[in-house]
Amino acid sequence: MPPTRPEHVAIVGAGMAGLAAAWFLQQRGVGVTVVDRTGVAAGASWGNAGMLNPAFTVPLPEPGTLRYGLSAALRPRTPLAVTPTADRRLWLFLAQFAAHCTPSRWRRAMAVFTQLNRVSLQAYDELAAGGVTAPTQQGKPLLAACADVHGRDHLTRELDTVRDHGGEARYDLVDGDELRALEPMLSSRVVTGVRVHDQRFINPPDYMQALARAVRARGGEIVEGFDVTDIADLGASGVRLVSTTGADRRADAVVLAGGAWLTGLARRFGVRLIVQAARGYSFSVRPDTMPTHPVYLPAQRVACTPLGDRFRVTGMMEFRHADAPLDPRRIRTIIDSARPMFTGVDWQARREEWVGARPCTADGLPLVGPTASPRVHVAGGHGMWGMVLGPLTGQLLADSITGRPGPAWLRQLDPRR
Repeated sequence: MPPTRPEHVAIVGAGMAGLAAAWFLQQRGVGVTVVDRTGVAAGASWGNAGMLNPAFTVPLPEPGTLRYGLSAALRPRTPLAVTPTADRRLWLFLAQFAAHCTPSRWRRAMAVFTQLNRVSLQAYDELAAGGVTAPTQQGKPLLAACADVHGRDHLTRELDTVRDHGGEARYDLVDGDELRALEPMLSSRVVTGVRVHDQRFINPPDYMQALARAVRARGGEIVEGFDVTDIADLGASGVRLVSTTGADRRADAVVLAGGAWLTGLARRFGVRLIVQAARGYSFSVRPDTMPTHPVYLPAQRVACTPLGDRFRVTGMMEFRHADAPLDPRRIRTIIDSARPMFTGVDWQARREEWVGARPCTADGLPLVGPTASPRVHVAGGHGMWGMVLGPLTGQLLADSITGRPGPAWLRQLDPRR
């Protein structure tokens, strides 16, 4: 058996979950090496909306998602896209996802999310107290803008459901004029909406670089361009990581935090759940009047965040291979849906077009904990909620690796479930 507290842990993946696991392991006195196939925040951690919104963080598989998905898949230019493919694994994932879209399974998963959401932002506070310099900003509040009361009421029902299950979702209703007084770039098409309180947001690239600097400052090594193809469990001697170039690294234990690429490495250690790429798209614009609040368009499923001198616009869920190139049609779909809701935006002058693979599980729950090997651990499968839950995942996993007791509900995130 390995020691309760390994001296050195390797982390595969330099996204939010991987770097957070590294930071919290260091806090517990463990040395770390982080390896990544590309570099810091090269995957879904870079171009997402950066919203830290526990009020919206719920399991993706639910009856409404299934109904919406079936109808959207039959229509072009919708926020959901399933690219025709012969990939058997994708269709197996979609079948498993559909099987979890029942009220009873959603309620069970939501009970876990309620526990996660209650403490998710505390992990950010601990990172800040420990020297991670990038700020988390208050939403002041988050604004949801709607073109009609039907879209608004659908959103408030979702927020009420979160509260009914023990979560926190504090909001109030506003009309279009009140929203425009807060954000003048909202157009006359916005007639009503919701102010959602107690949410935060970050600048994802800036935050990830600050977290990487903090890991390095504590003596951690981050190795970019190290694409892991094999992990050997050496028993009492630890683990050996092998890259595509034949280079290797050794450690006492390893954390697999490779996002949508996690499945291939984890399967041999008893992790049978598929982690599927559900790709999101984003780009940045510079409105005539720069917003100060995060803005969510619930009917369009578009999230927008002010990031200093630019406004990031994020949307889509595209089920496609994680490494497929960016599809310009998805960017046009986001623009066509968001354009009527804003004024003073030159949509042709967009920058930073991006696609990233969100790692989704069929039951909607993350994978956090040890595998069949006590030296191999998993942190991933957060779907759309990697920014909200990534630091907490790193904290929970660091506790598990160093022998600290975890909450009872952590068993629901067992990677071998």
